[in-house]
Amino acid sequence: MGCFKIPLGLCHDIEAMVKKFFWGQRGDKRKIHWIKWSELTKSKLDGGMGFRDLALFNDSLLAKQAWRLLRNKDTPFYRIFKARFFPHCSFMEAKLSTTESYAWKSILKGREVIKMGARFRVGNGKNIKIWQHHWLPIKHPPLVTSPIIESMEDATVDCLIDETTRNWDAEMLEGDLIPAEAELAKKIPLA
Repeated sequence: MGCFKIPLGLCHDIEAMVKKFFWGQRGDKRKIHWIKWSELTKSKLDGGMGFRDLALFNDSLLAKQAWRLLRNKDTPFYRIFKARFFPHCSFMEAKLSTTESYAWKSILKGREVIKMGARFRVGNGKNIKIWQHHWLPIKHPPLVTSPIIESMEDATVDCLIDETTRNWDAEMLEGDLIPAEAELAKKIPLA
């Protein structure tokens, strides 16, 4: 489960067996379900039983493998995969081809999970594009929604930082971003 993407049909079949076992169902004789399954899949702290949605759990385990490729570059796991699947680029830029192994395809599914939640750490802002990259500390929408200024389509976040004081340039922020996004940006600590 931590190395391969399990088909959704198989996940649903396994969950069905867990449900039947939990409810005490034998054969075709059905028992009464006193509570919705979605309530039972909540964590124990939230009043559930802690059962897992197997498809989401599988995705999270694959994301863990992808995170290992992203962070642990001195391991044999990274060196083997780097040499075989992405020798001329970074892991996040690696492409999928039709001849790749199922394990690699599965890890790329985990990379997609990371991409959904990943945000850039601003630092000096030179590599982060204002309107194309996820850098604001919000869940949804992760991109800047302010209208794109034509002359700044490919501008980077360092344009919004005052070089001398190493603080956010309030005038630039308020001029380029909508007020809510400008306030969010001002709260981001700079390196």
